[in-house]
Amino acid sequence: MIALAMFNNKGGVGKTTLTCNIASYLAKKKNKRVLVVDCDPQCNATQLIMGESYAADLYFSDTAVGATTTISDILRPIEDGDSTIADTIIPIKSSDNRFSVDLIPGHPSFSIIEDRLGAAWHDLMGGDIGGIRKTNWNTYLKRHISNNYDYVLYDLGPSLGSINRSVLIGCDKFMTPMGTDIFSILGIRNISTWIESWVDRYDNGLKLCERNSSGRLDHFKLNTSLPITSGYVGYTIQQYITKSKGGVRRPTRAYEKIISNVPGEIENSLSQYLSGGLNIDNVQLGDVPHLFSLIPLAQSVSSPLFELKSIDGIVGTQGKQKELYEEILSTICSNLVSNIDLGQ
Repeated sequence: MIALAMFNNKGGVGKTTLTCNIASYLAKKKNKRVLVVDCDPQCNATQLIMGESYAADLYFSDTAVGATTTISDILRPIEDGDSTIADTIIPIKSSDNRFSVDLIPGHPSFSIIEDRLGAAWHDLMGGDIGGIRKTNWNTYLKRHISNNYDYVLYDLGPSLGSINRSVLIGCDKFMTPMGTDIFSILGIRNISTWIESWVDRYDNGLKLCERNSSGRLDHFKLNTSLPITSGYVGYTIQQYITKSKGGVRRPTRAYEKIISNVPGEIENSLSQYLSGGLNIDNVQLGDVPHLFSLIPLAQSVSSPLFELKSIDGIVGTQGKQKELYEEILSTICSNLVSNIDLGQ
C-alpha cells in the first residue's frame, strides 16, 4: 500500500479536485483499491465526493448518518489524552459514491486537535515516547488499513502546522499540485524549509528517546527514518486562462515566465526529497487544464469530472472539455504510478 499526500502551502490550486479525480481514476480505470482521507478541516474532499447534503447531515444533523468514522473520530483518543488512535475505523464505502473510492470524511472539529498535536510535538523534541506516539498517529492509521488498499490519498489544507506535519510523518510519498502564480512557487520554497526543519528535530527527538529509554521505539514499532524524506514523486501545474486578441487566445507573458521558472524552483527546493530512481526531468506529471463551468457542475452532482454525463447537465463544449480532461488525467496518473514504482 502506498500512502500519498497531496500538498502545497498555496491554496486555490485545484488540489482537492485533482486529488479526488486521481483517486477515482485509479479506482475506476486501473482497478485499484483506493482510500481518500480528508485531513483538511474545511472538508472539501468530503463535500466533493459525497455532496453537500451528506455533509450537512454528517456535521449538523442530530440524526446519525451511519457508522462512519471521521478523521476526528480516529484521533479522539489523542484529543482525550491517550497516545493512540481509535480501535475501530469504518470508512464510507466506495459503493456509496460515484468516485468509487472509500473515504474517511474530514470534520471541521479536526482543527481543534492542532493544539494537542502541537503539544505532542514539543514532547517529542524532548524524547518523550508519548509525544512520539501521538505525532505518529498516521503511522498507526496506515498500519491499520494497509491490507485493505493499494493507494491512500490524503487531501491536506495549505497549513504548515502540526496536523499536516503529522500526516506527512506517516506517508510514503508526496506530490505538489501547483498554480501558475508566484505564491505557488513561494509555497514550494516554504515546504522545503519547513520539512528540513522538522525532520531534523524529529530525528533528534527519536535519538534522545532511544538514549533515555532504549527499545521503546521498537516496542511500539515506530520507524526511525521517514519515508517522505525520499518520497517526492512530482508536481502538476494548473493552467491559466489565456487572453484573446483578435479572436485568438494568446499566452500571458507573466504566466509564461512563472511556468518557465517552475522546474528550476522544484530542483532547488525539492530535489533532495526525490524518490529513488527519479530525477528532475521526470517529476512534471502533467498540466491541468482550466475547466471553467465543468468543475461546479461536477461538484453539484458529486461526480468525477471524467465521468460527467448528459444527464448531469453537460452540454456543448463541456463534452470536449471532459474528454480533454480524461486524456490529461490518464497521463498524470500514468506518470504518477510510474514515479511511485521507480521509487520502490
